[in-house]
Amino acid sequence: MSDKESIISIEKSIRYISAHVKSHGREILKTYDLSPLQFVALQWAGDKEGITIGELSNRLYLAHSTTTDIVDKLENGGFVRRQKYEKDKRIVLILMQEKGHKVIDEVIAKRISYISDITDHLNAAEKDKLPGILESILQESDRRSNG
Repeated sequence: MSDKESIISIEKSIRYISAHVKSHGREILKTYDLSPLQFVALQWAGDKEGITIGELSNRLYLAHSTTTDIVDKLENGGFVRRQKYEKDKRIVLILMQEKGHKVIDEVIAKRISYISDITDHLNAAEKDKLPGILESILQESDRRSNG
């Protein structure tokens, strides 16, 4: 297999694995009546406690008004709450509520279970190497994305 064919294969594998992992985790969302996009917004809110609607819009690549609608639904469902920023009352922060943390924890647990199942066939040496290889790729991806 040539280098180009190998890279094409890696891209396809990462894309498909990512889709499968997300799909299995999203089964939980039906229980909470959340859309996949609402869940992604919830994850961003959980990753950066006190994210603004503007920041969330940028991360979701959505219009400010569309993001506001998503946050409204999340707030009405008890997953997040809005709070004025102490230092500048014009800024509204989105803060995760316990229910939001619970959904994320359940989805991540479902994803972890799925990953455990799909890597169960690997031998011990492969299982030992995989996290390090993936972490190295992630670090390089982050470096290139943020640099």
